[in-house]
Amino acid sequence: MSRITLLLAALLPLITINAQNMENDLTPRRQHLAVIAALEAKGDQAGLEKAAAEALDNGLTISEAKEALSQLYAYTGFPRSLNALGTLQRVLASRAAAGLQDNPGKDADALPADYDALVQGTAVQTKLTGKPFNYSFVPATDYYLKAHLFGDIFARNNLSFADREIVTVSAIASLPGCEPQLIAHVSGARNMGLTDAELRALPALLEEKVGLAEAQRLRAALQAVLGDDYTPVQTVDFSIWPKGQPNTAYAQYFTGNSYLAQLDGGMANVSFEPGCRNNWHIHHKQVQVLICVAGRGWYQEWGKPAVQLVPGVIIEIPEGVKHWHGAAADSWMQHLTYHKDVQAGASNEWLEPVSDRQYRSVQQ
Repeated sequence: MSRITLLLAALLPLITINAQNMENDLTPRRQHLAVIAALEAKGDQAGLEKAAAEALDNGLTISEAKEALSQLYAYTGFPRSLNALGTLQRVLASRAAAGLQDNPGKDADALPADYDALVQGTAVQTKLTGKPFNYSFVPATDYYLKAHLFGDIFARNNLSFADREIVTVSAIASLPGCEPQLIAHVSGARNMGLTDAELRALPALLEEKVGLAEAQRLRAALQAVLGDDYTPVQTVDFSIWPKGQPNTAYAQYFTGNSYLAQLDGGMANVSFEPGCRNNWHIHHKQVQVLICVAGRGWYQEWGKPAVQLVPGVIIEIPEGVKHWHGAAADSWMQHLTYHKDVQAGASNEWLEPVSDRQYRSVQQ
């Protein structure tokens, strides 16, 4: 046997493993379908405008984008679906005016003259749920699900069944209060051909492109269906107190990521991601005031027990006291901050980081 043959024999298992891993990855095309679906459900038109342009830049066809956003009227309602389609239409018009040529893609094939939507839809729904399903409580809704959603809509073959479940799972993850349906569709997505690896890739994608709350809902559903480890993280509503921009000017004095939004009157809102805290530090010739407005976190003075920060807690930090503050390990936290009794020569003295051991000790 030649050296080349021996080398190929040795490499074949690695080549096979790598090919399998590639098959298990969430493809760029499906990533784009997931993101535009989640933003449609969330009603984030500005985010959708950007995501749609990125999707088209990376090869998603016009037909696929239209189909995904059209399908979602059955899950998110006509208002959100039509708003999203309007945004897509504006994006396409703007790109055409700029001389960009997007791939129109292929429309769904025409259905045969003898097509029976109820029969076909019943078969598709059975495949999705893994068993015959009859919503006898409201027979009309049962008919709509079978004949229209799973018959008429799912019959359109410009998206596969697996594509449609990527769209559905991502959208429902972006709808608060729909956790039972999300769990059902995570389970059904597996029956429609999505791999567990593809499903597990979705939360990180949603967290990066859509939002933490949406990712957390999906992680909880994956725990219910796949048994994945999951510790719920408390989120906050950034529409109430703005998240602001990454706190880059002070990043060297923080463990984890924080965000800063400057408000009127010299006040600022600081948002801490879970586990984020600032270093031990001292305010000289000034008093700092903290007002917790969202989430949960901690404030601690040197040599004293930590104080839990929850909305409504106000901390007045005396001049010259060594302290730190930050978010709990399982929650975002936002606090307003300002300084008072400021004297000439006021300054901040940044000290050592809060060690993991010190931080864990206050979580008990």
